[in-house]
Amino acid sequence: MLKDLDDLRIRESEKVNLGKRSTRIEPVYSSKKEYKELLADHVAQLSKLQQVHYADNRYALLLIFQAMDAAGKDGVIRHVMTGVNPQGCQVFSFKHPSAQELDHDFLWRSNRSLPPRGHIGIFNRSYYEEVLIVRVHPEILLVQGIPDELINGGKVWEHRLRSIVDMEQHLYRNGTRIVKFFLHLSKEEQRKRFLDRIDATAKNWKFSIADLEERKYWKQYMLAYESCLSATSTKNAPWFVVPADDKQNARLIVSQLIVKTLTDLKLSYPEANAQRRKELLDIRKRLEDEPSD
Repeated sequence: MLKDLDDLRIRESEKVNLGKRSTRIEPVYSSKKEYKELLADHVAQLSKLQQVHYADNRYALLLIFQAMDAAGKDGVIRHVMTGVNPQGCQVFSFKHPSAQELDHDFLWRSNRSLPPRGHIGIFNRSYYEEVLIVRVHPEILLVQGIPDELINGGKVWEHRLRSIVDMEQHLYRNGTRIVKFFLHLSKEEQRKRFLDRIDATAKNWKFSIADLEERKYWKQYMLAYESCLSATSTKNAPWFVVPADDKQNARLIVSQLIVKTLTDLKLSYPEANAQRRKELLDIRKRLEDEPSD
């Protein structure tokens, strides 16, 4: 088990330097067998906690995953959330915005997908793309219908980051707990995974020339991520930088953090009051007295 989970957390107002944060750390497992056992244990705990979370119906949990291509977001979500009841969990992946979405503010489309109380919502990429890919490719702003004076004022990124923080604080004040994961992948490990996607026929669909083109902007993306993580990691909506060169290690870290988050909420099944107990006992008696066929 990883004891120092908090070491992965970005402190509020911390100036992030991703170059000083490792993409690979000592594994929390000693063998493939132990990895499977630990992951199965985390998934079992998560399944039980999710059932209580659904019944408790006081909080919503939003999990946000951001990363460079091939960092393993899909795999983390698939392996960690495999034991969760689909009735209480929803996953959204945000691609290119539609024409309708572009007619609204940049937070509109994601706000429509926020989890209700008692549910777990997962954003595979999120509104953070608007201060990441759009910052690396600012020409995207030109098709978003934003007034020129707001773009040319030089504070569009500062304003967007502020809007994100304000929105997340609003959600916290209304019962939504937010945990954000940046899967920190090295450029060399991404290269290896891209090669694997080319060599493995079953993975060919995952790779396109656009992925290769985006590698040219690696430094710009790291700067955008550093600015984003520094500005938006707060006490109530923290970012965790998860070393992602080891996929299995990353899954164990993420699953342990989710389990801890739900455990810290002190969830419980609702207790029936006297009136409800009387109602249930009356129903029980009617069922017992029901004539058999």
